[in-house]
Amino acid sequence: MKNSGPSRIPPKPIPAELTVGQVAQRSGVAVSTLHFYESAALISSWRNQGNQRRYPREVLRRVAVIKVAQRAGIPLASIRQALSSLPDRRTPTAEDWKKLSAEWRADLNDRIQRLTRLRDQLDGCIGCGCLSLGVCPLRNPWDKLSAQGPGPRLLDPESCSRRGSGRSG
Repeated sequence: MKNSGPSRIPPKPIPAELTVGQVAQRSGVAVSTLHFYESAALISSWRNQGNQRRYPREVLRRVAVIKVAQRAGIPLASIRQALSSLPDRRTPTAEDWKKLSAEWRADLNDRIQRLTRLRDQLDGCIGCGCLSLGVCPLRNPWDKLSAQGPGPRLLDPESCSRRGSGRSG
């Protein structure tokens, strides 16, 4: 009897479609989060004959892009807008990611500057009733700043001016 070497088990074929559980396991995202992403039009699925959700394998890359963007502080509305700009709602390529991240760069730089200013202002009085009211950056006697509109006018003037101009922020 001839030994033909170690027996090889053929690899399992990679399915073209994934269940919600498989996507959750592979992406590290909870099933409920995937359902939320779907209801927010960030990802999409279809139903098989047994009425079970199925996702294309490419959804794993979309979920990865969503997670990275969220971790960077990009609002879901901006993520949805960026992903919906892709032709045929396809999965982002490396070139797409380059373009998407460049669009978010200015927003992230603005947010970093605002957070840095806020961090630096937190070292002073933050309305705690301390004895430095004469130099407190948040002092607003008799709520005079209310005439300028809603929001933290002294802590985040850019955000308040965007809100007043009809832009969301």
